[in-house]
Amino acid sequence: MVAITEIRLLIMQALNNTHQNAIAAAKRAHETATSKESVARSKYETFGLEASYLAHGQSVRVAQCKADIDAFEAMFTTMASLPIKADKVALGRLIELIDNNDKSHFYFIGPSAGGLKVESDQYCFMVVTPASPLGKAMMNRQLGEEFVLNVMQQQTEFEIVAID
Repeated sequence: MVAITEIRLLIMQALNNTHQNAIAAAKRAHETATSKESVARSKYETFGLEASYLAHGQSVRVAQCKADIDAFEAMFTTMASLPIKADKVALGRLIELIDNNDKSHFYFIGPSAGGLKVESDQYCFMVVTPASPLGKAMMNRQLGEEFVLNVMQQQTEFEIVAID
């Protein structure tokens, strides 16, 4: 498995990239909303109004990305001062699961940014939160435990094969 320092670096890079992309999108949306071409010429032209809604949504996305970065920084700071116990699935742990088709899946339990995909040279992992269905199913389980996840009326069995 990957060292926690590498995991931290990979996650923070992915979060910062997402944040920068959100800033760029918000800037483009704001420019579109405030351009002369967006001014309505009649009461039926709504492009400017729609562009302003988009600009607001993009601004909210920027704030959420910053909150995700802050949440991960706080978690990593807290983890640095605590002893590492890798016997249970918990916040800040990289988990390897094997499904009922013998396929490996890697997940990092994070405080936010669920669904963020992070790639390293060795493999790819996804951030899941404890509030997600998969996160709820995994939390506080131990190495070697099996569980079933029901998604859209389909059951998938998993076994926890590694906790880092």
